[in-house]
Amino acid sequence: MSPRGVATPDVRERLFAAAERIAERDGPGALTSRAVTTEAGCAKGLLHTHFAGLDAFIAELCLDRFARTAEKARALASLTGRATVQENLETVVLALFTSGGPAISGLAMTRPAATTRVRQALESGAPGFTAVQDAITAYLTDEQARGRVPSTVDAPTAALAMVGTAHHLLMTTWPDAPDPRPAMTRLVGVLVGG
Repeated sequence: MSPRGVATPDVRERLFAAAERIAERDGPGALTSRAVTTEAGCAKGLLHTHFAGLDAFIAELCLDRFARTAEKARALASLTGRATVQENLETVVLALFTSGGPAISGLAMTRPAATTRVRQALESGAPGFTAVQDAITAYLTDEQARGRVPSTVDAPTAALAMVGTAHHLLMTTWPDAPDPRPAMTRLVGVLVGG
């Protein structure tokens, strides 16, 4: 544990990773500020020093993970013509299910104030599912121009189906439920003609 008054390196990520472990292992109901700081091995008040309470922390955690996935999705443009289309898309859509994705989504749903904060941030332009959808659409269109995706594939609709299905699976999956990733992999294959 970090001694009082000593800076904790990369405190946000340390707290976020601790929250993900708790939510995955014990479920959303087990997440408290004390549980997070204990899991992170830092001072009990650290979460409240960096965030305006647990709801703000949970909202920031969700927004951070959305932004990371949107960044992976934007990187699809650099993969055009490389590997397989299905592999490239799976890298993005399956990233939604890593780092406690279903547990974190469930956590946000149990905290109305956190959900409101996330919605307001997304409405103000924070990257989220729409950014992922736009990047997938652009990628599919580029791959169609190279002949690697059939011209019959409606890129915007395929992107919407991938992101919408990922969202659905995130919202309806709980710890110890069957792994949703095989269903996502099958869907990506169907949508891009794999």
